[in-house]
Amino acid sequence: MTRNRSILLAAFGSLALLLGALGFQFIGGLAPCHLCLLQRWPHLVAICIGALALLIPGRVLPLLGAAAALTTAGLGLYHAGVEQKWWEGPNTCTSGDISGLSASDLTEQLLSNTTVIQCDQIAWSMAGISMAGWNALISLALVAVWLMAVRRS
Repeated sequence: MTRNRSILLAAFGSLALLLGALGFQFIGGLAPCHLCLLQRWPHLVAICIGALALLIPGRVLPLLGAAAALTTAGLGLYHAGVEQKWWEGPNTCTSGDISGLSASDLTEQLLSNTTVIQCDQIAWSMAGISMAGWNALISLALVAVWLMAVRRS
């Protein structure tokens, strides 16, 4: 596979994952949690890097694309671990312990009009793997494709 084809495949892979996430949100009605949103940004970066890498030769941009894909893979793995209760997630979006909250803080949370989407709840899964897990797996494959582009540079 040529450098440009590898770059196109990797960038379109990120685009497909990003569009899939947006489809689940806006068509499927699955609101994203904080960690879901964080996983989207590296895909957007990878798409932009892909566009630039098609215009600018060299290894730097494909390496940056691999780093972006690895970043979202890491975030996806972390999120999947939070969902599986392997480790704690951020206090901002997990249904953790409320014993540290004062009565006024708890009352403020209950009365606020904001809805917090829980990061430790699996909204959708296929073959026992959540969306975060699939993002991690597919993004790792995209890292390999980016690295193929590096080798072809």
